[in-house]
Amino acid sequence: MTDTPLPTVLVVAVALIDVDGRVLIAKRPQGKSLAGLWEFPGGKVEPGERPEAALIRELREELGIEVSESCLAPFVFASHAYDSFHLLMPLYLCRRWDGVVAAREHDALAWVKPDKLSAYPMPPADEPLVAWLRDLL
Repeated sequence: MTDTPLPTVLVVAVALIDVDGRVLIAKRPQGKSLAGLWEFPGGKVEPGERPEAALIRELREELGIEVSESCLAPFVFASHAYDSFHLLMPLYLCRRWDGVVAAREHDALAWVKPDKLSAYPMPPADEPLVAWLRDLL
């Protein structure tokens, strides 16, 4: 930890849950930081944007699905200090969406039972969220 305050970056993420109780995770593409690690879909909140609106936008861009705000349930959040910034990431739950999930920006997608999520390497900020999902589902 440095004495200089780190900028806080607000990122939103979602645990999409299918009818079989599996959670969608996405593999970070080559060329991006933390490439090859698995994460919950989502992205950065733009200045002036509400977290729910950012998540709806990101899901449209990344997965090609439409989600209504009423289907996003705030669940838990991660707070993690990386070397150059501090990440604050609320995780929402979503069980309803329109469209077919497709990997538009990720190397791969996987539908995984919560008790198997720990087998997928994740960024440090995502890892603590797995236990919460395992306990819930």
